[in-house]
Amino acid sequence: MQRYCFYLCHAMSVAVNIPEVELLRQKVETSYGKPLETHNSFIALVDAIETTIKEHLSESTLERMWGYSTREADAISLRTLDVLSRYVGSTSWKGFCANVKKASQIESEEFKGDSLVSSHLQAGARLKLGWLPNRLITVQYLGRQRFVVLESLNSSLKPGDSFDCIQIQTGRPLYLDRFRRAGSDTETRYVAGERNGLTLVQTL
Repeated sequence: MQRYCFYLCHAMSVAVNIPEVELLRQKVETSYGKPLETHNSFIALVDAIETTIKEHLSESTLERMWGYSTREADAISLRTLDVLSRYVGSTSWKGFCANVKKASQIESEEFKGDSLVSSHLQAGARLKLGWLPNRLITVQYLGRQRFVVLESLNSSLKPGDSFDCIQIQTGRPLYLDRFRRAGSDTETRYVAGERNGLTLVQTL
């Protein structure tokens, strides 16, 4: 754990898909006051950061971090993480990670629920996923962490919607990256079951 924390705080760049970065994105959207779903929203966030802490990040940098850009980012620079951490009230990325550890917002205990890692699935595999209240979808795995919705009941997700997802677990929210509505080229991020997590993860 100590080596892991040291790496997070002192590396020149940090992987974009780790829980700490995901939490930072959530905190930024909370501070900004609305989801970041359009190019104009990222431009507005640039202005908000400059107004709040007098520092600059380009909208293209932010779009890559949120998966909105067509230029995908595998890692985020330490400077970007430092600036965003200060925007949400921490002294730095190191300070943000320390606060997360202190508050125990990212759990490290053994997880005992049903869990699926997308890289372990075969292309064509189908899953049934459910969450409260009475939300149910059937998805098909396309390969390379990509899924498409086949059926939907009581959910705002619709057949034809597609997304990337690395891991799916009961009791945890379903985080969808590069989420794209059917017939649209716009990619954004989406979360399902945010309050109580998934209640059903079933292979068909």
